[in-house]
Amino acid sequence: MISEQAKDSIERIFRQAARLRLTLDAGDSCEITQAAPHERAADGELIVLTISSIVFRLLLVLHFDNDDATRAYYLGAGEATLEERLLEVCNLCCGAMNHQLVKYFPDLGMSTPYVLSGHCVPYLGHLKPDFLSSYRLTVNGAVQLGATVCVCANAPVDFVANVADVAEVAESVGELELF
Repeated sequence: MISEQAKDSIERIFRQAARLRLTLDAGDSCEITQAAPHERAADGELIVLTISSIVFRLLLVLHFDNDDATRAYYLGAGEATLEERLLEVCNLCCGAMNHQLVKYFPDLGMSTPYVLSGHCVPYLGHLKPDFLSSYRLTVNGAVQLGATVCVCANAPVDFVANVADVAEVAESVGELELF
């Protein structure tokens, strides 16, 4: 029920949002490659966010490990825990996706992020998703993250995100949107 062009658009929106929001500084790199489904399923923890509309539900699942490289990059000298900081960063990433998708689906709502065990990833298949794609992300050559985008459609989904529109995510600075 999701067209190939809509799948491609969702993927481009995710990649752009990840590069801009999962890094802390504009000069940081974020390499994104396709990954096998559930590649990091048993490792670490997950942060799950949902973007919902009348026609679809999109789950953004970010996989992370509480390792030295991840703590050093995301915590620096701050007083927050790694989980708190990643909840904030992942919320910004999902918010950037929401910001782009609302141009095509004006009835969107976004959940509060929550944390689950990495063992939950294989259960995404029970949702019978119309689109499921996994990624391996490497930030600054050292920090390893995983991501899964899972979309379940209630009606046909077809749109084409303009590449220029996706690039506009960079202009948003994470302002609060009220529904």
